[in-house]
Amino acid sequence: MRAADGPGAAGVPADETGGSCRTGTAGATVAAALRDLRAIDGAVYAAVAATPTPTLDTALRRLSRAADRSKLSLGIAAGLAVFPGRPRQAAGAGLGAVAMASASANLLAKRLVHRRRPDREAAPVTVARQVPMPASASFPSGHTASAVAFAIGAGAVLPGALLPLWSLASAIACSRVHYPGDVAAGAVLGVASAVTARRLSRELPGRRTT
Repeated sequence: MRAADGPGAAGVPADETGGSCRTGTAGATVAAALRDLRAIDGAVYAAVAATPTPTLDTALRRLSRAADRSKLSLGIAAGLAVFPGRPRQAAGAGLGAVAMASASANLLAKRLVHRRRPDREAAPVTVARQVPMPASASFPSGHTASAVAFAIGAGAVLPGALLPLWSLASAIACSRVHYPGDVAAGAVLGVASAVTARRLSRELPGRRTT
């Protein structure tokens, strides 16, 4: 009996067999797309690693160390907190966003994904450009998430600070050992954390919800 005349493979009705095939095809397409994205991610990282930028490398190393544990954001928040009103509110909003971004990136996302840091030998990265490889997972970039979260959180309260803080966050993102996709994911997480933290702060007792 032909499949078109009755039950499909293994006794499954023809429409269900077709549905299974479509599901399998969709899954294969998604898997292939992810492989392509990983290949692009690796190619961009390798291109950046192969481009000599000694002056920029020195500046980014210093910036990266200064940004460890959000020290830069904490310092800026301390400076803003000296001034009452919006600057002080911006400091609090920025730190709240950083706390949410850091927890989301380091306690949740990194533990779920477990992506390894870039392979410097495969790139290859010259010895002169190598820095100590962080032990944490690569995806997403926690430094990027926290820096972007602070920029958006503080900038939402103090708009004049948004551009310089965003520029600083972008530089911090470029200073870390990550694939470009890790940095992009960190930036998205930072924005989401800042928006969520702001919404939660508005829902606190005694705060307006408008």
